[in-house]
Amino acid sequence: MTQENSTGIHAHTGAERRIAGSDALPEGRPAGSAAGDAPLVSVIVPSFNSEDHVAETIRSVLDQTMADLEVIAVDDASTDSTVPILTDFAAQDSRITVLVQGENQGVAKARNRGLEAARGRYIAYLDSDDLWAPAKLERQIAFMRRTKAGVCVTSYETIEEDGEHRNYVHAPRSFTYKQFLKNTMTCTLSVVFDTTIVDRSLLVMPDLRRGQDAATWLQVMKRGHRFHGLDECLAKYRKTVGSLSSNKVKAVKRTWRLYRDVERLPRPYAAYCLAWQLSHAMMRRRRSS
Repeated sequence: MTQENSTGIHAHTGAERRIAGSDALPEGRPAGSAAGDAPLVSVIVPSFNSEDHVAETIRSVLDQTMADLEVIAVDDASTDSTVPILTDFAAQDSRITVLVQGENQGVAKARNRGLEAARGRYIAYLDSDDLWAPAKLERQIAFMRRTKAGVCVTSYETIEEDGEHRNYVHAPRSFTYKQFLKNTMTCTLSVVFDTTIVDRSLLVMPDLRRGQDAATWLQVMKRGHRFHGLDECLAKYRKTVGSLSSNKVKAVKRTWRLYRDVERLPRPYAAYCLAWQLSHAMMRRRRSS
């Protein structure tokens, strides 16, 4: 069962388990930041059968130079050892909360569940096989405060499943709704939102199995928010064999459905935007170190 709160975010009343972190104050947490205080940043980490990489992912968050954060790890009914790995981390660090979905519902609902629980002013996302550089949040939030940006993305490195370098993707200075339609210039692991500027309800992701993150960024842009870019490589996006974004044909079909079924673009304009997307994708693949 779910109940809807005043922001339009559905609150679950059952079917999932909540595993809070340890009561011990983690080393490096700012003085005066008790376990019950709202953190500055909430990091939402959805997972599903991620035992191979999730520990490295969580460590990359806990190693942030900005320690005033919480990790909302939402497991989408994994059948491997992902949940025990997450609960081991939670037992050692009070900044981590583990939420376990009762059944597999998809990454959109997992992220939305994390958003419901998030207490921070800044909302960041990191999938359970990706990585952050230690200064990622510190550099990004300093940039957002300096520029008064409501949304910020950074440059990132794409890596193979074994961690080998693939290419770099550079963040543009800024982009708008129409620019994003022609070039998806960011990845979910690089986005941070300031919820004092961007309404938290805009971050509720549509219930799509694929492309829900891009659909969400588009709905934020349609409300007039420009995305600002910090051209520093502060994250690593892992291309895993089973990832939703790894199949190129499926990616094209997903983008087309986003244009036509979600954004309701006329067919000629959708084809025009898709052609630009494919062109930019080819240029990104050619870019190397």
